[in-house]
Amino acid sequence: MILPIVAYGDPVLRKVGKEIDKEYPKLDELVANMKETMYNASGVGLAAPQIGKAIRLFVIDASPFAEDDTLEEEERKVLEDFKRVFINAKILEEEGEEWVFNEGCLSIPDVREDVWRKPTITVEYYDENFEKHTEKLSGLAARVFQHEYDHIDGVLFTDKLSSLKKRLIKKKLENISKGKVNSGYRMRFPNLKR
Repeated sequence: MILPIVAYGDPVLRKVGKEIDKEYPKLDELVANMKETMYNASGVGLAAPQIGKAIRLFVIDASPFAEDDTLEEEERKVLEDFKRVFINAKILEEEGEEWVFNEGCLSIPDVREDVWRKPTITVEYYDENFEKHTEKLSGLAARVFQHEYDHIDGVLFTDKLSSLKKRLIKKKLENISKGKVNSGYRMRFPNLKR
């Protein structure tokens, strides 16, 4: 089932998600719905807070990035297979010199900005079968993970922008929270006057 994506301004996007266990109600159904919602919105990641649930769960399918001819073959192969469910994820280590990439977010349609992040991270998480994994991610796989990880910590990519950039997009963000945006997918707006 395609769920509405929570828009910028909703308090759930600012909550630190709670850890869940394998007894979480209808987890398989939730994961399936999150994937369907992400694909419907042409996203490469979706975190539970973006569908109104303050829990530590996100899904990623970075395979669309594998079509980018400017990337090295090795990274394209990694991205092609980078389709995962992350439960109770932790970043254990961040390495390297920060690099910039233009990011967007399904909860903040029509806003894209350059964000600086570390290129290599070591992460620990549980998959949908509650099997534990520790893995090193780099490049765009690391970036997508970090973006979604921020969501389960109540952080948005716009928080990482300079004060000037924040002032420049302030009106756009206010409009999004009021429902004055055409996303092309179902959304739930916090400040929509009914």
